[in-house]
Amino acid sequence: MTITDAITLVSGIALFLFGMKFMGDGLKRVAGNKLEVILYKLSSTPLKSVLLGTGVTAVIQSSTATSVMTVGFVNSGMMKLKQSLGVILGSVLGTSVTGWIVCLSMISGGSGWTQFFSTSMLTCVIAVIGIILIMFSKKTLHNHVGMILMGFSILMIGISLMGDSVSGLKESEAFTKTLSELSNPVILFLFGVIMACILQSASAAVGILQALSVTGVFTFNIALPLIMGIAIGCATPVLLSSIGAKTNGKRAAFSFLLINAFGVTVICAAFYALNAFIHFSFTEATLNAVSIATVNMILRFCIVVLLFPALSSLEKILVKIFKEDESEIEDVSSIDNLQERLIAYPAVAIEQSRKAINDMAVKAEKNLNRAFDILFDYKANVFDIIQEKEGVIDKYEDNLGTFLVKINEKELDRRQNREVSKFLYALSDFERIGDHAVNISETAKEIYEKKVEFSPETLKEINILQSAIKEIVNITTSAFITEDYKAALNVEPLEECVDNLCDQIKLNHIMRVQNGNYSMLYGYVFNDILTNYERIADHCSNIAVAMIELESDELNSHQYLEDLKNKDSSRFKDQLEVFKVKYAL
Repeated sequence: MTITDAITLVSGIALFLFGMKFMGDGLKRVAGNKLEVILYKLSSTPLKSVLLGTGVTAVIQSSTATSVMTVGFVNSGMMKLKQSLGVILGSVLGTSVTGWIVCLSMISGGSGWTQFFSTSMLTCVIAVIGIILIMFSKKTLHNHVGMILMGFSILMIGISLMGDSVSGLKESEAFTKTLSELSNPVILFLFGVIMACILQSASAAVGILQALSVTGVFTFNIALPLIMGIAIGCATPVLLSSIGAKTNGKRAAFSFLLINAFGVTVICAAFYALNAFIHFSFTEATLNAVSIATVNMILRFCIVVLLFPALSSLEKILVKIFKEDESEIEDVSSIDNLQERLIAYPAVAIEQSRKAINDMAVKAEKNLNRAFDILFDYKANVFDIIQEKEGVIDKYEDNLGTFLVKINEKELDRRQNREVSKFLYALSDFERIGDHAVNISETAKEIYEKKVEFSPETLKEINILQSAIKEIVNITTSAFITEDYKAALNVEPLEECVDNLCDQIKLNHIMRVQNGNYSMLYGYVFNDILTNYERIADHCSNIAVAMIELESDELNSHQYLEDLKNKDSSRFKDQLEVFKVKYAL
């Protein structure tokens, strides 16, 4: 083998790996970024989990990627350990599909007109179609289909280069002698493990074996231990993905190694024990690309059949190996699920963001209601809870903001872009509602410590205004969580009602001050209350506006408000009148 052949081989491997990844990414994008959601939503039974794991792996062309994704779901609490075991077991079988794709590169077209059906000709045609779709089509779907076609073509070219570079080895005595010296199954097994560890992909490792099969020196005795080693070696990146993970995440990651190691050990022991007595004739047969793909698929199918009935036992073993920390026994909150590893899967990351911001909205509303409760009936313990919960709300904003920005950097479809934008616009407003809860609690403390007293008329007015604020916050939070855009249309009329109430209450306050009934301290405290209430309503308006505008793919708040108050005046005014009657002073 010359230097040129060696360089060609390395180049072929590089193109093969790149093509496989490029094709997998394209297939995933054509699926609309829904594979991740399907994984954690539809894996309710062991059989469904195995089938889903097989299907998703067949699409993205990597059992490692499926398993790493699953480890992330388990670690974030989105998937139970038992569900993940079925998915990971299915991925073991799904990765064998790539071997059959590689077999297509071995098809020859013969001579004459049949040469147009050769792999090289089809690869060229597919590459031309792919590049046209990528470069000249403005539709995202066409671009992604182009990625699939280009990835497939590059993969085929890589296989072809590898085959050409090693074809001369069939005549090499040195190569044949080396393989005969490596006929020891243990050495071949270890070589397969190392090969898979380096490539970090079972599909790629088996594909390279298929390319090398053109040398004609790969017998069953050589190929089987190599394939077995590859099955175990590809667990390395999955194990690495569990670094820093919680106990369940580590259990899921280790299960990939345990499934492959246990399955390979049992099958290996059974096969070699039978061979010692029966002496199978096919063990000395020379294997080609199709034969290697077949052996790989049968091995993986046997692992699935062997371990499927034992998933519950496997779960118990993993629980015994990895003891749960006491700190992890508590329920996982939605903010803990915003993990860096999920950003690679936008559909799942957006779902987790939705849960987190919904929790944040509920916490902000609850904290505001606590502040309302102690405004004129101060309780120190409730005051402390409000301060503590505000820290939690702030943490939600910090983590969610960072998480959403990172999601936004990924390639998202139109709906996903709209969702992320809505969350980003609403995030700061929910946080500010939490801030106003703290402000109101501090005002309550001031009223209590300085013994500020309000007249019955003032208390009545504040209570009416407070009821309106409670309703606008409740409508906004409920509409946001349930994505009820019709309910969101009621926020702006109520916000207008709150503004009118505040104006009227301020006017009444000025008249009382002019009559000399209240001190300056009373005036400051009173203004603080009204200012906080009015601004809470403003933040609710911002959230509702963002919801409605983004639903129509246009964020133009000013124009929306003008349309609502003028062009759609009958609906707005009718609803405003309802609120005016309900909250009349």
